[in-house]
Amino acid sequence: MSRIGNLPISIPEGVEVSVGTGHFVTVKGKKGESTQEIDSAITVKIEDGKVILARSTDEKDHRAKHGLYRSLIHNMIIGVSEGFKTVQELIGVGYRAEVKGQKLELALGYSHNVVIGFPSDLTVTAVTERGKPPIVTTESHDKQLVGQFAAKLRSLRKPEPYKGKGIRFAGEHIRRKAGKSAAK
Repeated sequence: MSRIGNLPISIPEGVEVSVGTGHFVTVKGKKGESTQEIDSAITVKIEDGKVILARSTDEKDHRAKHGLYRSLIHNMIIGVSEGFKTVQELIGVGYRAEVKGQKLELALGYSHNVVIGFPSDLTVTAVTERGKPPIVTTESHDKQLVGQFAAKLRSLRKPEPYKGKGIRFAGEHIRRKAGKSAAK
């Protein structure tokens, strides 16, 4: 039995959920609109301000999809009402970040600047304060999009364990290693 899939999803005020033909669920809110295709084995009903998902059989694949689609719809509802946000720090001497239109330009210690484009659904801001590392903030109503962009950004310069230089999430702890010890 899927414990996650059986939980009803309450719909907050200002959010509109509709089930269309062809197994599509559309969620609209103040932050945007999201659409998700649902497998034909899962049925979606809206009753008393709650979204309820049910599966047709008890097969292993259907049980897995039951919880998956419940989580995806729940994330869509949270996204259009509150939104999702990641904050990343660029730690290293000379590391800089600047947003130019729909592109993020980064100086990460390579011989050239790294330029990353991002979709219009994503809001990226770069803040640089004197004496503090540059901070890149990513916001959107789509949780998958925010996570994917944050992972792509981090992969450009992962934090290394000796000095801790690299791109890390705000508040993330990096395990540090001791360097070479002096000869005896």
